[in-house]
Amino acid sequence: MPSGGLVFQSVILGLLLGGLYALLAAGLTLYFGIMRVVMIAHSAFLILAAYLAWWSHERLGTDPLLSMIVTVPLFFGAGVLFQRLLLSRLRPITLTMMSVLLTFAVALIIEGLLGYAFTGTQRRIQLSYGSASIGLFGARIAVVKLIAFGLAVVALGGLYLLMKRTTFGWALRATIQHGDAARLVGIDTDRVAGYGFGLGLATAAVGGTALSLDTTIYPSLHWHWIGPLMAIIVVGGLGSVPGAAAAAVLLGLMQSLLQIPMGTTWAQTIFYLALFATLAFRPQGFFGGRLAQRF
Repeated sequence: MPSGGLVFQSVILGLLLGGLYALLAAGLTLYFGIMRVVMIAHSAFLILAAYLAWWSHERLGTDPLLSMIVTVPLFFGAGVLFQRLLLSRLRPITLTMMSVLLTFAVALIIEGLLGYAFTGTQRRIQLSYGSASIGLFGARIAVVKLIAFGLAVVALGGLYLLMKRTTFGWALRATIQHGDAARLVGIDTDRVAGYGFGLGLATAAVGGTALSLDTTIYPSLHWHWIGPLMAIIVVGGLGSVPGAAAAAVLLGLMQSLLQIPMGTTWAQTIFYLALFATLAFRPQGFFGGRLAQRF
């Protein structure tokens, strides 16, 4: 029987992990919501951002968090160009299917380039505060996990304000909810889609940096992440950012608690069990409908 302290610590870690998952999955939700694009390469961009954070720390001696000054605008621009030069050329009727093949190829290209540039050797950022922790009601919480959670809160909070309080956010929400109707009222949905795609990759830059703080990275690591992230956006409701965030926190909490009796490896199965249950009993997702109305 696990002690109360162990359960409490697992709950805290699960909530922190869920916040990180929400950040990592935010871009995937935007891609599908705006264009019905299944972006297989999203996790590859996460690992690319993690490598750039590692490189800036190892070669330049800077804190990996500072790499976001470069990677966030760089990834945003790459996302806009990716949408305008590649995705916009696909026929709408086959966009979802063809986007899987196209972005799968992009993921392989990124993995190959990372392997060529950094080899397959596992890398980990050695931070001066990497082993630091703080006490919280008897539980010990790693500082890097708190920083990663803080990044997730700031990034997702900024995304929420952008979506709710700006003209572009209104246009983006209108495009997600009904693209044809948005065009009828004069919204340039092609431009919105480009900027929205760039915004999705910008979240990947922040998420990859957060991931690099406490994760050993290697070029093929992105295949480990694409399954859980896809499960999160399906459980949350495809195209719903708040739904994905709720699903991420719930699944992160469940994974952390399951690690007590099952261990780290088997606890990962919660994502695939949740995905199966969603597709079998509620294909529209468990959170998307109600939460999306409040976004």
